[in-house]
Amino acid sequence: MCMKHRHYDPTNDLVFKFVFGREERKNVTLQFINDMTGREGNDAFVDIDFQKTEFAPIKADEKLGRLDVFGILNDRSRIDIEMQVINHFNMEKRALFYWGQMYLHFNALQAGQGYGQIKPAISINILRFPFLPCAEPFSQYGIYNIKNGHHLTNDFEMDFLEIPKYKDKPVKTLNRVERWLAYFANRLDPAGKEELAMLNPEIKEAMDASDLYLMDDKKYWEYLQRESAILDYNNDFVDAKKAAIEEGKAAGLAEGRAEGRAEAEAETETRMTRMFVCNLLQNGNMKPEEIAKLANTTIEEVARIAKESHLVD
Repeated sequence: MCMKHRHYDPTNDLVFKFVFGREERKNVTLQFINDMTGREGNDAFVDIDFQKTEFAPIKADEKLGRLDVFGILNDRSRIDIEMQVINHFNMEKRALFYWGQMYLHFNALQAGQGYGQIKPAISINILRFPFLPCAEPFSQYGIYNIKNGHHLTNDFEMDFLEIPKYKDKPVKTLNRVERWLAYFANRLDPAGKEELAMLNPEIKEAMDASDLYLMDDKKYWEYLQRESAILDYNNDFVDAKKAAIEEGKAAGLAEGRAEGRAEAEAETETRMTRMFVCNLLQNGNMKPEEIAKLANTTIEEVARIAKESHLVD
């Protein structure tokens, strides 16, 4: 099947790993890391050595882990970039677990070395769902004294980029982080994408790599299967989340917490429905009423999504 372009979501973890986890595009990964961490000039990272992403448990009955994109930077700092597409409502613990494994594993400290030899670890988490109680889409965390604000160490840095908090604004006004946010949100029209690509050559390379990945019919099928699995998981998870919210209310949890979970649930379901509809429209062999039935939405909603995604004239 010959196609000029296939609609896709850059936050799909299969696409993400292909774009950001490959040696031939480490310049893209480095630019992303430098933009997220605010490094430039002599302070910028200039090289990354991609490492195996699986870490073995210390004990036989402990959890096996696998990082999305993990590497050693030129100053020996460790970097883990995680793409999280499903909200399990435990992101803070999940992020800390991955950071801790990265800080301690992968020969972090060898026999005879002192603790001073341990290098900093940076965790960048890209989220397809809202997570933190703030309007800003990008947040950075460190270890600080609660009373006086003293920064204890540079060894810990944890960043969160929340894609649903993207707000439309002129491309030329976007800062370094917002450009990547616009790339992952994937809501710009063709002219906006072209302008974004001109402002950041690495983002253009990421776009081109994504298109290349999805032109492979086998990979595109895997992509669609992954998106469908995500949609199915979120649909199956809705009842469990609602039950958890009701149980939390009964236990005396704050109403605001429950509302926040409900809002996150609605955001996730809307996003998944949009992606599912776009994927079916892009295939070009289904009628709008068939798509609406499969996506559990209306024909009018299918038409709106098609227009906003520039899949119809």
